[in-house]
Amino acid sequence: MKRREFITLVGGAASAWPFGARGQQPSLPVVGFLHPGSREAYAHAAAAFERGLAESGYAVGQNVLVEYRWAGTQNDLLPALAMDLARRNVDVIAALGTVAAARAANEAAKTTPIVFAIVTDPVAAGLVTSLNQPGGNFTGVSWVNLAQEAKKLDVMHQVLPASASIAFLVNRANLNVQVFLKEVQDTALLLGRKVHIVSASTDQELEVTFASLAELGIGGVVICADVLFGSRREKIASLALQHGVASIYGLREFAVAGGLMSYGGSIVEGFHQCGIYVGKILKGNKPADLPVFQASKLELVINLQTAKALGLKIPQPILARADEVIE
Repeated sequence: MKRREFITLVGGAASAWPFGARGQQPSLPVVGFLHPGSREAYAHAAAAFERGLAESGYAVGQNVLVEYRWAGTQNDLLPALAMDLARRNVDVIAALGTVAAARAANEAAKTTPIVFAIVTDPVAAGLVTSLNQPGGNFTGVSWVNLAQEAKKLDVMHQVLPASASIAFLVNRANLNVQVFLKEVQDTALLLGRKVHIVSASTDQELEVTFASLAELGIGGVVICADVLFGSRREKIASLALQHGVASIYGLREFAVAGGLMSYGGSIVEGFHQCGIYVGKILKGNKPADLPVFQASKLELVINLQTAKALGLKIPQPILARADEVIE
């Protein structure tokens, strides 16, 4: 499929998107929704976004319209999709998932209010002046203070015997990969664990990487926060089980899909809060006056079915800490 055809297809997907009814009423405010992932993988998160809008008094299709744009894990499409939203003169853009999405939205519409939801530090990324006083056209949700990669490694450290090797899977195309790597390497040093760094940026590379984990005798893999991995959570969970590797990712949906564990912030909570913020902006609030919402809750989910299939016994202290156990 040619690039132009793909952009047209993705842009036109809003008309068929079940969560956002498009209409002909020119008086209704229009919200642009930009995400680097796929609508199939993040449908539940988009629904949470719309619930947040509804709580702010905006029912999609009744008194607000949403134009959805999904890049399908192809980050190079984000600028064109953002530009398409800008041409439609949307009132607010919800640029969710990555810093790249937020930057693409800002490049396309420099004066349009933008609401983000990112794992990384929005101050360090240059999106806002400070968390309490954003100071520009950005605000949103961040999990910046939760050190999720370090905590996932710590959980894996407690689950696996000391003799087992652990790998950290990253997508080298992720703009924040160096931040995540340092976080994990510093934690590994404190824990006295050696962590093997492996990478994958395509479906084929995922298959090759997981096969190599088995060959190296890796006992567990910590999967870095990344839109590609989030969109391929079923595939990754299956590959980990196929090759006998314990796995942990940051989304609850990963454990539900068959991964051994998940430990991280709730994407549903984050998107829900973004919907609330978009509603506030539509009512006249300025992004500069809305402090960045700092998500504070981490959820630990353990899939005991997967643990049994791996022949792995989860320590009782970890089970006791779990917010949810899938049996």
